[in-house]
Amino acid sequence: MGFLDNSGDIILDAVLTDAGRARLAAGDGSFKIVKYAFADDEIDYTKWDGDNQKGTPYYDIEILKTPILEAFTNNTSLMKSKLISISRTNLLFLPVLKINETDGEALNGQANQAANSFSVLVDETTDDVFEALSSDNTTGVFYATKNTAKYIQIDQGLDTTEISKNQALAPALVETHFIIEMDNRLGTLSSPGNVVQSFSFLDDDNIAAYNIANVNDTQGFFAAINGNTVGSPIAGPRGTAFRFKIKPSLELQTSTFLFTKLGTSGNTWNGASGTYSYIDSIVKVTGATTGYSINIPIRYVKQD
Repeated sequence: MGFLDNSGDIILDAVLTDAGRARLAAGDGSFKIVKYAFADDEIDYTKWDGDNQKGTPYYDIEILKTPILEAFTNNTSLMKSKLISISRTNLLFLPVLKINETDGEALNGQANQAANSFSVLVDETTDDVFEALSSDNTTGVFYATKNTAKYIQIDQGLDTTEISKNQALAPALVETHFIIEMDNRLGTLSSPGNVVQSFSFLDDDNIAAYNIANVNDTQGFFAAINGNTVGSPIAGPRGTAFRFKIKPSLELQTSTFLFTKLGTSGNTWNGASGTYSYIDSIVKVTGATTGYSINIPIRYVKQD
Protein backbone atom coordinates (compact mmCIF):
# COMPACT_ATOMS: atom_id res chain seq x y z
CA MET A 1 0.00 0.00 0.00
CA GLY A 2 1.26 3.48 -0.80
CA PHE A 3 0.37 6.91 -2.17
CA LEU A 4 0.39 7.92 -5.82
CA ASP A 5 2.55 10.80 -6.97
CA ASN A 6 0.16 13.74 -7.00
CA SER A 7 2.63 16.37 -8.20
CA GLY A 8 0.41 17.47 -11.06
CA ASP A 9 0.18 14.59 -13.49
CA ILE A 10 -3.14 12.82 -13.87
CA ILE A 11 -2.70 9.14 -13.04
CA LEU A 12 -5.22 6.37 -13.53
CA ASP A 13 -4.50 3.42 -11.24
CA ALA A 14 -6.84 0.47 -11.77
CA VAL A 15 -7.03 -3.11 -10.49
CA LEU A 16 -9.23 -6.08 -11.25
CA THR A 17 -11.95 -7.19 -8.87
CA ASP A 18 -11.90 -10.65 -7.30
CA ALA A 19 -14.33 -11.85 -9.97
CA GLY A 20 -12.17 -10.36 -12.73
CA ARG A 21 -8.99 -12.02 -11.47
CA ALA A 22 -10.80 -15.35 -11.17
CA ARG A 23 -11.98 -15.16 -14.77
CA LEU A 24 -8.54 -14.08 -15.98
CA ALA A 25 -6.94 -17.01 -14.17
CA ALA A 26 -9.45 -19.44 -15.67
CA GLY A 27 -8.01 -18.80 -19.14
CA ASP A 28 -11.24 -19.95 -20.81
CA GLY A 29 -12.06 -16.74 -22.62
CA SER A 30 -14.63 -15.59 -20.05
CA PHE A 31 -12.47 -12.62 -19.03
CA LYS A 32 -13.73 -9.39 -20.54
CA ILE A 33 -13.72 -5.93 -18.97
CA VAL A 34 -17.24 -4.54 -19.28
CA LYS A 35 -17.65 -2.34 -16.18
CA TYR A 36 -15.59 0.18 -14.24
CA ALA A 37 -16.04 1.77 -10.83
CA PHE A 38 -14.55 5.02 -9.56
CA ALA A 39 -14.46 6.46 -6.07
CA ASP A 40 -13.41 9.61 -4.21
CA ASP A 41 -12.93 8.23 -0.71
CA GLU A 42 -9.87 10.36 0.06
CA ILE A 43 -11.33 13.68 -1.08
CA ASP A 44 -12.51 16.26 1.46
CA TYR A 45 -14.72 18.67 -0.49
CA THR A 46 -14.87 21.10 2.43
CA LYS A 47 -11.42 22.21 1.29
CA TRP A 48 -13.05 24.07 -1.62
CA ASP A 49 -12.09 27.74 -1.13
CA GLY A 50 -14.35 29.94 -3.22
CA ASP A 51 -12.95 33.06 -1.52
CA ASN A 52 -9.29 32.48 -2.39
CA GLN A 53 -7.78 35.85 -3.27
CA LYS A 54 -5.59 34.31 -5.97
CA GLY A 55 -8.59 33.63 -8.18
CA THR A 56 -10.59 30.71 -9.54
CA PRO A 57 -7.59 28.46 -10.40
CA TYR A 58 -6.90 28.26 -6.65
CA TYR A 59 -10.42 27.48 -5.44
CA ASP A 60 -9.82 23.72 -5.65
CA ILE A 61 -6.04 23.65 -5.26
CA GLU A 62 -6.15 21.97 -1.83
CA ILE A 63 -8.49 19.29 -3.18
CA LEU A 64 -6.25 18.59 -6.16
CA LYS A 65 -3.22 18.27 -3.86
CA THR A 66 -4.88 15.58 -1.71
CA PRO A 67 -2.69 12.44 -1.50
CA ILE A 68 -4.36 9.54 -3.31
CA LEU A 69 -3.91 5.92 -2.25
CA GLU A 70 -2.93 3.26 -4.73
CA ALA A 71 -5.78 1.07 -5.89
CA PHE A 72 -6.40 -1.83 -3.50
CA THR A 73 -7.03 -5.38 -4.66
CA ASN A 74 -9.11 -5.98 -1.52
CA ASN A 75 -12.64 -4.83 -2.36
CA THR A 76 -13.59 -4.46 1.32
CA SER A 77 -10.84 -1.89 1.99
CA LEU A 78 -11.47 0.76 -0.64
CA MET A 79 -14.17 2.44 -2.71
CA LYS A 80 -16.64 3.05 0.09
CA SER A 81 -18.05 6.05 -1.85
CA LYS A 82 -18.40 5.07 -5.49
CA LEU A 83 -19.03 7.74 -8.10
CA ILE A 84 -22.15 7.37 -10.20
CA SER A 85 -23.35 8.65 -13.57
CA ILE A 86 -26.84 10.09 -13.99
CA SER A 87 -27.90 11.40 -17.39
CA ARG A 88 -30.23 14.09 -16.02
CA THR A 89 -28.46 17.41 -15.36
CA ASN A 90 -31.38 19.26 -13.74
CA LEU A 91 -31.54 17.32 -10.48
CA LEU A 92 -31.37 19.38 -7.30
CA PHE A 93 -31.54 16.37 -4.96
CA LEU A 94 -30.38 12.77 -5.19
CA PRO A 95 -32.03 9.79 -3.45
CA VAL A 96 -30.56 8.35 -0.27
CA LEU A 97 -31.08 5.18 1.74
CA LYS A 98 -32.02 5.39 5.43
CA ILE A 99 -32.73 2.76 8.05
CA ASN A 100 -36.37 2.89 9.07
CA GLU A 101 -36.18 3.21 12.86
CA THR A 102 -39.84 3.96 13.54
CA ASP A 103 -41.87 1.23 11.83
CA GLY A 104 -43.13 -1.23 14.45
CA GLU A 105 -41.59 -4.26 12.75
CA ALA A 106 -38.34 -2.54 11.73
CA LEU A 107 -37.23 -0.93 15.00
CA ASN A 108 -33.56 -1.28 15.85
CA GLY A 109 -32.16 -1.84 19.31
CA GLN A 110 -32.85 1.05 21.68
CA ALA A 111 -33.06 -0.42 25.17
CA ASN A 112 -30.25 -2.97 25.08
CA GLN A 113 -26.49 -2.86 24.85
CA ALA A 114 -26.65 -3.20 21.08
CA ALA A 115 -28.33 0.20 20.90
CA ASN A 116 -28.81 1.61 17.40
CA SER A 117 -28.00 -1.72 15.79
CA PHE A 118 -29.76 -4.99 15.06
CA SER A 119 -28.97 -8.19 16.96
CA VAL A 120 -29.04 -11.74 15.64
CA LEU A 121 -29.29 -14.54 18.22
CA VAL A 122 -27.38 -17.60 17.04
CA ASP A 123 -28.91 -20.63 18.79
CA GLU A 124 -32.00 -21.93 20.55
CA THR A 125 -30.50 -21.55 24.04
CA THR A 126 -30.01 -17.83 23.48
CA ASP A 127 -33.46 -17.60 21.89
CA ASP A 128 -35.08 -19.04 25.02
CA VAL A 129 -33.44 -16.44 27.28
CA PHE A 130 -34.51 -13.50 25.15
CA GLU A 131 -38.01 -14.78 24.57
CA ALA A 132 -38.69 -14.31 28.29
CA LEU A 133 -37.60 -10.65 28.25
CA SER A 134 -39.83 -7.62 27.83
CA SER A 135 -40.39 -6.22 24.35
CA ASP A 136 -38.21 -3.21 25.23
CA ASN A 137 -35.22 -5.51 25.62
CA THR A 138 -35.90 -7.47 22.43
CA THR A 139 -36.42 -4.54 20.08
CA GLY A 140 -34.31 -5.08 16.99
CA VAL A 141 -33.52 -8.68 17.98
CA PHE A 142 -33.82 -11.56 15.49
CA TYR A 143 -34.16 -15.12 16.72
CA ALA A 144 -32.27 -18.10 15.34
CA THR A 145 -35.06 -20.67 15.72
CA LYS A 146 -38.23 -18.66 16.31
CA ASN A 147 -39.83 -16.92 13.34
CA THR A 148 -41.24 -13.46 14.01
CA ALA A 149 -42.68 -10.65 11.90
CA LYS A 150 -39.62 -8.47 12.50
CA TYR A 151 -37.41 -7.33 9.63
CA ILE A 152 -34.83 -4.68 8.78
CA GLN A 153 -36.26 -1.98 6.52
CA ILE A 154 -34.35 0.45 4.32
CA ASP A 155 -36.36 3.36 2.88
CA GLN A 156 -35.27 5.11 -0.30
CA GLY A 157 -36.11 8.57 -1.59
CA LEU A 158 -35.30 12.28 -1.49
CA ASP A 159 -34.66 13.32 2.09
CA THR A 160 -35.67 16.96 1.77
CA THR A 161 -38.62 19.10 2.84
CA GLU A 162 -38.23 21.27 -0.27
CA ILE A 163 -40.34 18.77 -2.23
CA SER A 164 -43.60 17.32 -0.92
CA LYS A 165 -43.51 13.71 0.23
CA ASN A 166 -46.80 13.26 -1.64
CA GLN A 167 -45.04 13.90 -4.94
CA ALA A 168 -43.93 10.79 -6.82
CA LEU A 169 -40.23 10.07 -7.11
CA ALA A 170 -39.00 10.12 -10.72
CA PRO A 171 -39.05 6.55 -12.09
CA ALA A 172 -35.40 6.79 -13.15
CA LEU A 173 -34.41 7.34 -9.50
CA VAL A 174 -36.45 4.52 -7.96
CA GLU A 175 -34.36 1.56 -6.81
CA THR A 176 -35.53 -1.73 -8.30
CA HIS A 177 -32.41 -3.77 -7.53
CA PHE A 178 -30.32 -3.98 -4.38
CA ILE A 179 -26.93 -5.57 -3.69
CA ILE A 180 -26.46 -6.85 -0.13
CA GLU A 181 -22.98 -7.73 1.14
CA MET A 182 -22.17 -9.48 4.42
CA ASP A 183 -19.60 -11.73 6.07
CA ASN A 184 -20.63 -15.22 4.99
CA ARG A 185 -18.96 -16.76 8.05
CA LEU A 186 -21.45 -14.98 10.30
CA GLY A 187 -24.81 -14.89 8.58
CA THR A 188 -26.92 -15.28 5.48
CA LEU A 189 -29.63 -13.17 3.89
CA SER A 190 -33.25 -14.13 4.49
CA SER A 191 -36.53 -12.82 3.14
CA PRO A 192 -39.09 -11.26 5.52
CA GLY A 193 -40.89 -14.60 5.22
CA ASN A 194 -37.82 -16.45 6.56
CA VAL A 195 -36.66 -17.93 3.24
CA VAL A 196 -32.85 -18.17 3.25
CA GLN A 197 -31.28 -16.84 0.03
CA SER A 198 -28.33 -18.10 -2.02
CA PHE A 199 -25.52 -15.62 -2.58
CA SER A 200 -24.62 -14.50 -6.10
CA PHE A 201 -20.89 -14.29 -5.46
CA LEU A 202 -18.46 -15.11 -2.63
CA ASP A 203 -15.10 -13.35 -2.72
CA ASP A 204 -11.79 -14.43 -1.23
CA ASP A 205 -12.53 -12.45 1.97
CA ASN A 206 -15.69 -14.49 2.63
CA ILE A 207 -17.88 -11.52 1.74
CA ALA A 208 -21.07 -12.80 0.14
CA ALA A 209 -22.95 -10.60 -2.33
CA TYR A 210 -26.69 -11.08 -2.89
CA ASN A 211 -28.51 -9.53 -5.84
CA ILE A 212 -32.20 -8.94 -5.13
CA ALA A 213 -34.30 -7.41 -7.92
CA ASN A 214 -37.90 -6.26 -7.83
CA VAL A 215 -38.91 -8.59 -10.65
CA ASN A 216 -41.72 -10.95 -9.70
CA ASP A 217 -40.81 -10.38 -6.06
CA THR A 218 -42.85 -13.03 -4.27
CA GLN A 219 -40.83 -13.07 -1.05
CA GLY A 220 -41.69 -9.60 0.25
CA PHE A 221 -38.31 -7.89 -0.11
CA PHE A 222 -39.82 -4.79 -1.73
CA ALA A 223 -42.64 -2.59 -0.47
CA ALA A 224 -44.03 0.67 -1.80
CA ILE A 225 -43.81 3.76 0.38
CA ASN A 226 -45.63 7.02 -0.26
CA GLY A 227 -46.82 10.18 1.39
CA ASN A 228 -49.41 8.31 3.42
CA THR A 229 -46.90 5.95 4.99
CA VAL A 230 -46.46 6.58 8.70
CA GLY A 231 -42.97 6.50 10.11
CA SER A 232 -40.73 6.78 7.05
CA PRO A 233 -37.46 8.61 7.74
CA ILE A 234 -37.53 10.03 4.19
CA ALA A 235 -38.84 13.61 4.30
CA GLY A 236 -39.55 14.09 0.58
CA PRO A 237 -40.67 11.94 -2.37
CA ARG A 238 -40.23 8.25 -1.61
CA GLY A 239 -39.28 5.35 -3.81
CA THR A 240 -38.83 1.86 -2.46
CA ALA A 241 -38.77 0.18 0.93
CA PHE A 242 -36.43 -2.82 1.05
CA ARG A 243 -37.01 -5.40 3.80
CA PHE A 244 -34.90 -8.37 4.85
CA LYS A 245 -33.73 -10.54 7.72
CA ILE A 246 -30.43 -12.15 8.68
CA LYS A 247 -30.02 -15.76 9.73
CA PRO A 248 -26.95 -16.87 11.74
CA SER A 249 -24.47 -19.17 10.01
CA LEU A 250 -24.24 -22.83 10.95
CA GLU A 251 -20.76 -22.21 12.36
CA LEU A 252 -22.05 -19.59 14.81
CA GLN A 253 -24.88 -21.88 15.82
CA THR A 254 -22.69 -24.89 16.57
CA SER A 255 -19.31 -23.48 17.55
CA THR A 256 -17.70 -20.80 19.71
CA PHE A 257 -14.60 -20.58 17.51
CA LEU A 258 -15.48 -17.35 15.72
CA PHE A 259 -16.76 -15.75 18.92
CA THR A 260 -13.36 -16.48 20.48
CA LYS A 261 -11.44 -15.30 17.43
CA LEU A 262 -13.47 -12.25 16.39
CA GLY A 263 -15.81 -11.43 19.25
CA THR A 264 -16.00 -10.15 22.79
CA SER A 265 -17.03 -12.21 25.79
CA GLY A 266 -18.40 -11.37 29.22
CA ASN A 267 -20.98 -8.82 28.11
CA THR A 268 -24.07 -8.73 30.32
CA TRP A 269 -27.20 -7.92 28.31
CA ASN A 270 -29.62 -5.37 29.70
CA GLY A 271 -32.48 -7.27 31.31
CA ALA A 272 -31.02 -10.75 30.77
CA SER A 273 -29.16 -12.84 33.30
CA GLY A 274 -25.85 -14.45 32.51
CA THR A 275 -23.06 -13.39 30.20
CA TYR A 276 -22.92 -13.31 26.41
CA SER A 277 -20.39 -13.40 23.64
CA TYR A 278 -20.98 -11.22 20.63
CA ILE A 279 -19.45 -10.28 17.28
CA ASP A 280 -20.06 -6.83 15.80
CA SER A 281 -20.23 -6.65 12.03
CA ILE A 282 -21.99 -4.71 9.27
CA VAL A 283 -24.26 -5.48 6.35
CA LYS A 284 -23.81 -3.20 3.35
CA VAL A 285 -26.85 -2.44 1.19
CA THR A 286 -26.30 -0.73 -2.17
CA GLY A 287 -28.91 0.53 -4.61
CA ALA A 288 -27.98 -0.66 -8.09
CA THR A 289 -29.73 2.27 -9.79
CA THR A 290 -28.07 5.17 -8.01
CA GLY A 291 -25.09 3.45 -6.39
CA TYR A 292 -25.95 4.88 -2.98
CA SER A 293 -25.00 2.53 -0.13
CA ILE A 294 -25.60 2.25 3.60
CA ASN A 295 -23.85 0.21 6.31
CA ILE A 296 -26.11 -1.45 8.87
CA PRO A 297 -24.56 -2.42 12.25
CA ILE A 298 -25.26 -6.06 13.15
CA ARG A 299 -24.44 -7.82 16.43
CA TYR A 300 -24.38 -11.64 16.58
CA VAL A 301 -25.12 -12.82 20.13
CA LYS A 302 -24.58 -16.16 21.91
CA GLN A 303 -25.14 -16.98 25.57
CA ASP A 304 -21.93 -18.24 27.20
